[in-house]
Amino acid sequence: MANNPLSRIQVIDRAAGLLDAIARYRKPVSLKILIAETGLHASTAHRILGSLIQNGLVEKNSENHYRLGLRLVQLGTRLHSTLDLRAIALPIMEQLRDEFHETVNLSIREGDQVVYIERVTPNRMMHVHQVVGSRAPLHVTAVGKLMLGATGREACITYAARTNLPAYTGNTITSIDRLVGESVRALKEGYALDNEEAEIGVGCIGVLLYDGAGQVAAGLSVSAPIERRKIEWAKTLIGASQSISQSLGAQ
Repeated sequence: MANNPLSRIQVIDRAAGLLDAIARYRKPVSLKILIAETGLHASTAHRILGSLIQNGLVEKNSENHYRLGLRLVQLGTRLHSTLDLRAIALPIMEQLRDEFHETVNLSIREGDQVVYIERVTPNRMMHVHQVVGSRAPLHVTAVGKLMLGATGREACITYAARTNLPAYTGNTITSIDRLVGESVRALKEGYALDNEEAEIGVGCIGVLLYDGAGQVAAGLSVSAPIERRKIEWAKTLIGASQSISQSLGAQ
């Protein structure tokens, strides 16, 4: 029964019901009220609440009353910041697309990967296709190398040791020394290249975006067939990154 996918969905539905019930009250709420609100058996509600507490989604006070956990606040803040980032970056991304006639991507870092959260593509049949929500290891992407460079040499070495730098093509960087060198150099120059390191035939130029605290907020990149990619695009990308970063509060 534990491996039945339907039972897992039911648990999620019940957990969502409990969160909704807690959210309807301004003050911490008792288990008795939550049972009445959701129609769950006491043992079921108690077990699910225990799991929600362990994951930081619910908190229990000294009176054994429940309230929403701080992790929900953190997740909500992250969602709003991501939505704001996309809204600010999109008009400039569209301008870059129209100038380069190539795909422009917006990505963030999650752990050891970049995640593409927005993209704009040229109005033609043949273009580089990056799916929103897709992921790639940091070391095979232009913005990923910049993100590694921004964390410093030791963090870059730790990443390499942790991931073993798997190769995606014959051009993928698999040497720790080379990765550190390229990441640090790219950060100094303000842009990085992906020379068919993630996919044969595709080249990228990437830059970083910064927030009001001076921290890396995201990466902006243009992807194109390697024969069409132009290094001189980097200057325009850097200008675009400065404009977006200023809108995000960077000095």
